[in-house]
Amino acid sequence: MLDDSLLDTPEALAEADHRALLRGAAEAGARVRTAARYAAEAGVHDLQPDGRPRAILIAGPGAAASCVADLLGTLAGAACPVIRLTPTGVAPAAGALRWELPGWAGSVDLLLIATPDGSEPGLSLLAEQAYRRGCTVAAVAPADSPLTDAVGVAHGLFLPLATAPYEQDEGVPDAASAPGVLWALLTPLLALLDRVALLSAPPEELERVADRLDQVAERCGPAVATYSNPAKTLAGELADSLPVIWTEGTSAGPAGRRFAAALAELAGRPALVAELPQALAEHNAILAGPLAASADPDDFFRDRVEEAPALHARVVLLRDRPIGGLTAASAARELALSHDTPISELEPEEGDELVTLAELIATTDFAAVYLALASGA
Repeated sequence: MLDDSLLDTPEALAEADHRALLRGAAEAGARVRTAARYAAEAGVHDLQPDGRPRAILIAGPGAAASCVADLLGTLAGAACPVIRLTPTGVAPAAGALRWELPGWAGSVDLLLIATPDGSEPGLSLLAEQAYRRGCTVAAVAPADSPLTDAVGVAHGLFLPLATAPYEQDEGVPDAASAPGVLWALLTPLLALLDRVALLSAPPEELERVADRLDQVAERCGPAVATYSNPAKTLAGELADSLPVIWTEGTSAGPAGRRFAAALAELAGRPALVAELPQALAEHNAILAGPLAASADPDDFFRDRVEEAPALHARVVLLRDRPIGGLTAASAARELALSHDTPISELEPEEGDELVTLAELIATTDFAAVYLALASGA
């Protein structure tokens, strides 16, 4: 059950936030600036690349690495394939995971390692394997972690992870989907791939991203009341609901998948995600089935105190296209409402692709955090 009163009590939110998730979300803009500065100090802007790599391989543990690969693949587009190396092992623990390069990987490919830990033996072994194959290696990880030495041996580029002082005192956040972790891993790699001309993320663009993240933090912060706070509003709407996340536009796709991952890891909530217009066919049966809001006519007579609420679908529409363009949003609204399914919508303000993507991610990150805190996850 969602504690609605907690959402409008900043002191209670702070007391419930044992993982510093709200602080991480609020500091996303500052994290981008710090990570960009670290990347510059590491010499990213002084690199003289010989040309574009044939393929980019990304390795790392958890949802954050998956999201980084998804975002970089979207932003790079057709310029270069971006492939995430899926780990194998008997457990998700750092020492149990192993990564392998594909058989075709060689000297014309670039291996990116992204980890908030840096102690995974499998990633150090992967860096050594890449060196033997002739792959160029770059890694983002905490400074002085074991991976630092492995990347040095492989003659690769090490980019120190931007951490906050409280994280250095208390250790790495236990959730890979924590907002601060994502931006600390993603920002240096954006700067690097901008240097090799695979995407556009110059220093001034990263500053605009940080500014937009600051604006979202002002709009969605814990001191802002629910009625004017889009993240708190969305969290309240998703209480006792199965989020069915529909995305429209290239950039909204990874934002929706990131939202689903954050809901699962931070709030313990399942979610479905698909891109429009295919989502209309993929999820039509879900909206028409037992999860539809109108599926249980007896729910009106349910004892609101003694009986658990029924789980009903709620559509969350994330868009990054202008309303006047070619869009399936009208068909999405019509399908949802025809099945008495409520719908929530988020659309960023105008800006470049990277900036609007950052706004969608930041707003939904705040919503996932509020849902986690208010539901006691």
